[in-house]
Amino acid sequence: MKRELLLRRWGLALVAAVALAGAGLAGAAPAAAKTFRWANAGDTNSMDPYGRNETFLLQFNANIYESLLRRNRDLKLEPSLAVKWGQMSPTRWFFDLRPGVTFHDGTPFTADDVVFSFGRATHVNSGIISYFPSVKAAVKVSDLRVEFETRYPDPLLDQKFAQFMIMSKAWCEKNNATVPADLRKNEESYASRNANGTGPFMLKERKAGEKTILVPNPKWWDKPEHNLTEVVFSVVANPATRVAALKAGDIDMMYEVPPQDTEGLRRDANVKVIEGPETRVVYLGFDHYRDELPDSSIKGKNPLKDKRVREIIYRLIDVDLIKRTVMRGQSYPTALMVAPGINGYVKELDKRPALLKPEEARKMLAAAGYPDGLEFSLDCPNDRYVNDEKICQAVVSMLAKAGIKVNLLAQTRLKFFAKIALQTANPVPNIDMYMLGWSPSSTYDVHNVFEQLIECYDLERRKGQTNNGRYCNPRFDALADKVEQEVDPARRNAMIREATAIYLADYAYIPLHQQAIIWAARKNIDLVQMADNYFPLRFVKVK
Repeated sequence: MKRELLLRRWGLALVAAVALAGAGLAGAAPAAAKTFRWANAGDTNSMDPYGRNETFLLQFNANIYESLLRRNRDLKLEPSLAVKWGQMSPTRWFFDLRPGVTFHDGTPFTADDVVFSFGRATHVNSGIISYFPSVKAAVKVSDLRVEFETRYPDPLLDQKFAQFMIMSKAWCEKNNATVPADLRKNEESYASRNANGTGPFMLKERKAGEKTILVPNPKWWDKPEHNLTEVVFSVVANPATRVAALKAGDIDMMYEVPPQDTEGLRRDANVKVIEGPETRVVYLGFDHYRDELPDSSIKGKNPLKDKRVREIIYRLIDVDLIKRTVMRGQSYPTALMVAPGINGYVKELDKRPALLKPEEARKMLAAAGYPDGLEFSLDCPNDRYVNDEKICQAVVSMLAKAGIKVNLLAQTRLKFFAKIALQTANPVPNIDMYMLGWSPSSTYDVHNVFEQLIECYDLERRKGQTNNGRYCNPRFDALADKVEQEVDPARRNAMIREATAIYLADYAYIPLHQQAIIWAARKNIDLVQMADNYFPLRFVKVK
């Protein structure tokens, strides 16, 4: 079935509600309260909501901390800690805050916490520093009103505030956590191991890498839709162990189902498989910056800076074969860095160039100055994306046929992200090639991908903060900056198309596929699966 038909089936609203049966009605009488037990291959790594700009960390902590705005089942913005918001001028926004809200420790929530949180979130150590390059200042007007001044018009600013989680100023000051610990350096602080939000769940117990227990917030400002008394999250790295635990009833839900186990779980009468297309695109990146690769057999130059070499590597990777053999059909190959359903997706450009035969690639490598082939390294996680290590192993095999030897280093997400992430102290990560995945879930707009992944790395402008390979094309940047501010849809779409064509022609990245979201749960579990892979516990019921 074509991807477009699947997307229509699952809905371009990008959300799949699973067996809700009226559970979404606010104020409905909940069933008998229960413990909910779920597992994933990797941990959230930190309780600090600014620890890293990574989906699992953000979605987990979003059950504890809240943003000014939040997204409903249809991924539309709705009030959260702010009850009203808007633009006073093209460069001035206001947010009226919800009265009577308290943090889990009983401290009142006020504008001071918003202004403090903005300063903390934009600290150099913050994983979400790149969210707000347009914002010049956050200003307290009163205890229940904050205004944001922008450097230039930013029509998407309110969308970004749906992932800006608010922390308690008093709690951070009391516990010497006013600055985020830098996860890229494996730093920790009190906020890494403890939490104090305003959200529907509170942190009861934390054993990093093993288990995290949450309990409901009895003073939450909203009406609970869940019926949970306790949430137990466990890290179970081995996929077979996770599947066995679900079948045995030892856990109620697994967040990531290996494709090879999907059909077996479908046949289990006590289990249901929940699936849909994800907004994330998994891709490979290159070191575009160094004059010599750290792990290459080629000395004195960087072959990956040569567009001809990048094209050869790109065209040797058979994404359809990866879909069939590694992903068991559960991926949607793409040529773009954004998926269908994201604003700015250009369907007519979503076409990969023809695959190269090994002998064709060898001739092209010789013409590029590498008649004896190449050798370099590839960094991949082994517990972050669906079959991430297996995908990288397949890539290694495909390139080897053309005389390109790739040394694979697959690590847990904690070690992987610490190695490849851009840092102020080390703005050139020690990588040759690497795997990452990205979903523009802060805005659901292509500009998020432009700004975060493709624009030139610039700490002062907060651009390219996840452009780990330091790709840089000034023509692209000029267009991306115009896209950020343009309000006319026709002009904006024309600029998006032109910018997309630039990074495609440069072979800046190798998009692989849009990942499918596949969860599995016991039949007595009601939940909502979001296409951004967020898992809001406030919608979970145990029957």
